[in-house]
Amino acid sequence: MKSIRARGSRTIATGNDFGKAGVDDRAGFRLQLSILLAPYAISEPATMRLLRQLLLCLPLLLLAACTSVPEGITPVRHFQLDRYLGKWYEIARIDHSFERGLSDVSAQYRLQPDGSVEVVNRGYSAEKGAWKEAVGKALMIGDATQGSLKVSFFGPFYGGYHIAALDEQEYRWSLVVGPSRDYLWILSRERHLPPAVREQLLAKAKQLGFDISRLIWVGQDRPDA
Repeated sequence: MKSIRARGSRTIATGNDFGKAGVDDRAGFRLQLSILLAPYAISEPATMRLLRQLLLCLPLLLLAACTSVPEGITPVRHFQLDRYLGKWYEIARIDHSFERGLSDVSAQYRLQPDGSVEVVNRGYSAEKGAWKEAVGKALMIGDATQGSLKVSFFGPFYGGYHIAALDEQEYRWSLVVGPSRDYLWILSRERHLPPAVREQLLAKAKQLGFDISRLIWVGQDRPDA
């Protein structure tokens, strides 16, 4: 959940870092658009002018696309941000390059005076023998009682953080999705989830159209996490 700054070279992103995903999407979209219009580049100068205009609009298009809720998924209602603040442990995730190799991942959410939420993501890299950390910013999207936020770790580029399932009684666990079904996280207030809750969340994720075989289970064993 996350104008963002990354501290030096410390760059982890847990379920909440969609800044890098937004940059990748931007480059990929430019490439696809260039390929699509390439046959007309020589004979149709107007097409190239159109291409330049589209590229100028690209950041706005990407911001909208990267914060949207995947089709068929509705964020939880009656959401209370103040109860969601604090520390969450990452139990499982669909893996991506910005988190690859990290264990003991956690996210700390702190309300700021301007109403935004500071996000501190932290994870341990066994390969480097060191902790990695990223600081971001999250903002509510639309209705404050709906569990839908946008998060950034990279300037103006935001990604969607949508809570698809939540322990509404105790706020002990949550199922978080990103801007597409390639992004999914299971979070918990504790380092481990009861088996029954884990199965419940897996069933919910499958019902929502996620390929749960892509999930990896995150080790949460370091005492200094």
